Amino acid sequence: MSLGLEMPAAGQENLYGYTVDLTDAAATAKVAAEIAADHAIDAVVHNAGAILPALLSDANPNDVLTLAQLHLAAPMALTQAVLPGMTERGFGRILFITSRASMGMPTRSAYAATKAGVHGLMRTWALELAPSGITVNAIAPGPVLTENFWGIVPRDGELQEKIANGVPVRRIGTPEDIANAAGFFLDRNASFVTGQVLYVCGGASLGGQPS
Repeated sequence: MSLGLEMPAAGQENLYGYTVDLTDAAATAKVAAEIAADHAIDAVVHNAGAILPALLSDANPNDVLTLAQLHLAAPMALTQAVLPGMTERGFGRILFITSRASMGMPTRSAYAATKAGVHGLMRTWALELAPSGITVNAIAPGPVLTENFWGIVPRDGELQEKIANGVPVRRIGTPEDIANAAGFFLDRNASFVTGQVLYVCGGASLGGQPS
């Protein structure tokens, strides 16, 4: 199942798509209710995000409100809608995709603050939902080659190469790197892991400089 501003590519078996602007609280609540009515949901992966980069001197305080809705309030509404079914079945997986930028990064005031806030939300839910067999975790990627990344960094340019060389493993991540970690957290056998943040970042979160 996929949520987004555009429908997913057609032709994929058992894939259902819903279009919604997750920065719109009313629209998010409406589509959450539709999904809960149409499907028995056992896992929620919140993989939505926007960066809205700006230095502090140029930052717009409204960006904090926009990203708080996208990164915090939207997944809350979606999870609340499907939570009764998870609780009844005694099983659920909730996974947030956050960011290594939650540790701090220039031009990321609104983004870093709200992604860090997700970690607090995740740990709170992990404590509340553990008795119901529901785990809640987060993956915090470093730089990953996506359209979001290339919206800020020119594709295959000098800056991209510089970023890759600054990562200890000497490359930028791929969506598959994140998907591999997500597969672990979503597995039924991962029932003893909850409230955790996994930095899938090639070592970027360690803070050391490559030689």
